[in-house]
Amino acid sequence: MQRRNFVKLGMLSAPALMLAQTKPAANDAHAVSAGTDVLGEAHTLGFSKILFKTTAAETNGGLFILEHNNLEKGGPFRHVHPAQDEWLYAMEGEFRVEIGTQKLTLHPGDSVLMPRKLPHVWAQTGDTPGKLIVAFTPAGNMEAFFREFGKTGKLPTDATVLTQYGLERLGPPLSI
Repeated sequence: MQRRNFVKLGMLSAPALMLAQTKPAANDAHAVSAGTDVLGEAHTLGFSKILFKTTAAETNGGLFILEHNNLEKGGPFRHVHPAQDEWLYAMEGEFRVEIGTQKLTLHPGDSVLMPRKLPHVWAQTGDTPGKLIVAFTPAGNMEAFFREFGKTGKLPTDATVLTQYGLERLGPPLSI
């Protein structure tokens, strides 16, 4: 094949290759339908179904957003993110949140910012399943954390494993 024809073929096939992408790239606008994961994957930590809504790659590491769906009573262990702010938005259910010494309850439509370096913990306390939108900025390794442990359905207990993802475990989950 002549070089000229090879280059033409490459240029003509580029749009088809772009359409075949399954992962949204940085600077690409996209919509994610209700009940779906932006990458078409499935994740769980045992107490909820997790849907990735925006990945770190799409935002050049600036943001990672997920949806915790069908949250049973309970939540993660008390922890801190040394380098990420974490934001919660309650869509359904009732959530008890502790940030440092502050204690509050989130109802549908409420949100709270949990600043980096400030210990926090939350739990779904309602009688019906809950739903949260959670955002991390910058994204750090949080997407990798949810991808890795979302396969097993169990939160890690080894503190050295957690530090690889930018998390420090400080205590048990909230008692419900």
